[in-house]
Amino acid sequence: MKEPRMNVNDRRSFARKKVNVKYTLSRLFGYLKPSLTLFIIVFLGNMLSVVLSLLGPYVCGLAIGEIKTDGTTDFNAITYYCILLVAVYIASEVINYATTVGMAYVARRMTKKMRGDLFKRLVNLPVGYFDTRQAGDVISVLSYDIDTVGTSLANDVVLVLKSAVQIIGSLVMMLVIAAPLVAVFAVTIPLSLIITRVITKKVQPLYRKRSAELGELNGFAEEVLTGQKTTKAYNREEEILSRFSDKNEKANEAYTRAEYLGTISGPSVNLVNNLSLTLISVLGALMYAFGWFGVGISQITSFVLYSRKFSGPINEIANVIGEFQSSVAAAERVFTVLDEKEEVLEEEGAEALENVRGDVALKGVTFGYLPDKPVLKDFSLNANGGDVIAIVGRTGAGKTTVINLLMRFYDAGEGAVTVDGKDIKSLTRSSLRSAFTMVLQDTWLFAGTVYENIAYGSEGATRERVEEVCKRAKIHSFITRLPQGYDTYLSDNAVNISTGQKQLLTIARAMLSPAPMLILDEATSNVDTRTERIIQSAMTELMRGKTCFVIAHRLSTIRNADKILVVEDGRVIEQGKHEELMARGGAYSRLYNSQFESY
Repeated sequence: MKEPRMNVNDRRSFARKKVNVKYTLSRLFGYLKPSLTLFIIVFLGNMLSVVLSLLGPYVCGLAIGEIKTDGTTDFNAITYYCILLVAVYIASEVINYATTVGMAYVARRMTKKMRGDLFKRLVNLPVGYFDTRQAGDVISVLSYDIDTVGTSLANDVVLVLKSAVQIIGSLVMMLVIAAPLVAVFAVTIPLSLIITRVITKKVQPLYRKRSAELGELNGFAEEVLTGQKTTKAYNREEEILSRFSDKNEKANEAYTRAEYLGTISGPSVNLVNNLSLTLISVLGALMYAFGWFGVGISQITSFVLYSRKFSGPINEIANVIGEFQSSVAAAERVFTVLDEKEEVLEEEGAEALENVRGDVALKGVTFGYLPDKPVLKDFSLNANGGDVIAIVGRTGAGKTTVINLLMRFYDAGEGAVTVDGKDIKSLTRSSLRSAFTMVLQDTWLFAGTVYENIAYGSEGATRERVEEVCKRAKIHSFITRLPQGYDTYLSDNAVNISTGQKQLLTIARAMLSPAPMLILDEATSNVDTRTERIIQSAMTELMRGKTCFVIAHRLSTIRNADKILVVEDGRVIEQGKHEELMARGGAYSRLYNSQFESY
């Protein structure tokens, strides 16, 4: 039994929380620090590029000033200014390209570090974290959200830096050329800021909701694609398509609303900028016509060009506000995971478990994944070193929960779990888990060779040792019949071999481990009866001398266990050897007989 996943309402509540922009930006700056020197160089390069581009309108004004109506136009001067204008713009664009490349490098370096930290945190989080979240949602943070942050840094930050320098530079030049005309911006700039602020406040929660909805959609898609065979077996394609369509619609609606408001700011500010250009043109024409402030045609031309360079960046900043809000929301999702408390394998003051005898006890343990719903109730168990303990019972009785507590995937709320008389809470998790090896009902194989999969967890295992174990496990002949034998490459989750063969490989992996304690959780559930009988003798031999905990539905496989515990509703209701329990005619006897009656 697992802790329930976060439901849809929990996600939407999370999405509605206010984004802490200041905190998120300060965290992002921490990742920017290692590249701060390059970032400063990029910033200075941007400044130089903008300064050069700002010379353009001034040079253009000088060229226009050389045009005379009395026939004394100096074409040599005009040619010189035109060449200078081309040189200035080429130099500006070359520097602009170099700084863009530099900023892209900074962004990639930053996201690489962020993705590495996030993956490390995910690997070190407790099992309970993943029991409450969809894998697709977690992967969405690792890929989509971090990419969003990197793209924003590489593009939006450069744009904002350039725009800020260009706005200041253009304002200075306009003040020098015709200070009275700058008064137009006293009206239009506050109007632009008000529009931007109003839209920003509305768009922040929408981008956060968009990220949450996309995460949920990815999680659902990942679950469906993983369980595709089950979907087809039960003819649930139409239902799955309907549910996906519903989630896709919600994600699309969240995306559309965020983009709708996020992109409104650009046209709105552009409208105000065009208004300012109109006012400047009208007032400039009046000043020239009436000779106010000694403004000539060349000054008016330069001023108009600078006004475009002044208002254009304001419009560009307004356009990227939506993308910026999206990246902040994505960064916050990343930092939310990074702030999760990771599982500590080496706790302060904890001792390492050494020279393990394998004496294990659970004493009056009460535990539940949810506080008000206990799964185990006053549960007790005693195993001496080398004992084979079988735990049986109906589905949901709490059998797998016992294994979760032994491995310290979860800690007991009441009672104690001890190994060799030591409370496992006083032991380091790494040494405790190293003392166990496991074969689970759900097989897990990674993309790699057969040899690499079997040797996984047994560092330094030689080919000879692997083959020896496989021979004793009666699977050597099966492996040698594969196309490249032990070097046969298994695709993702080994879809190119059967489910039973996967199970055999995981059993061999466990047999290779020198751990003194063994956990078999429905280890032969995916193996047919004939194969099960073949490997049973090998498993019995390799289990000898180890403390073994066996969870099995096929009761015929645990007849030789030293002790069988019958669990019902989180309590041990019977325990003893097979013959003793059968003689009592109680719960175990009924379970055992019911299996054979069904055949």
